[in-house]
Amino acid sequence: MSKKRDIVSGAERVFEVQGFRGVGVDGILAPSGASTRTLYKHFGSRDGLVLAVLEERHTEFMARLRERGDPDNPVGNLFDVLEHWINERGARGCMLLRASGEYAGVNEAVTVLVRQQKKAFEQEIAERIRQAVGNQNDELTTQIWLLFEGATAAASISDVIVVRSAKRAAAALLTLADERSR
Repeated sequence: MSKKRDIVSGAERVFEVQGFRGVGVDGILAPSGASTRTLYKHFGSRDGLVLAVLEERHTEFMARLRERGDPDNPVGNLFDVLEHWINERGARGCMLLRASGEYAGVNEAVTVLVRQQKKAFEQEIAERIRQAVGNQNDELTTQIWLLFEGATAAASISDVIVVRSAKRAAAALLTLADERSR
């Protein structure tokens, strides 16, 4: 693994547990053993590293969605992947939303990136709904997105089992949408 990749990977673990703005550069770099000079060489700034971590996190999750797709249940599959992700990484809520909250009013580049990433995820949901019901349904897309984000947040204070409840609620919404379209 390259030093740049080591830094991103280590910083992601630190940010996941300690948050973004409350940890110093030394703490961020400790897992990779990199120097501050190496951080600036590869990322330009601490916030440049935050952006790289958010990019990596989003890319990895979206790739996971595509790798583990289920053409027979494209919407339900979103929740299956989320459950697996939480079981693998732990339930701390959405790292992207936490970053956006911590950087709101402080670094617009972070909040803009998170909005773009969330929009891309919403488009992924819209495509899966189109596959499931045969047409675009913006209201249903928003509802499924809210269920997904809500399950992600709720799992951090409850149990991963809430993801299964959200999956069942999504299935009920899909059934209702399908019945209304007939």
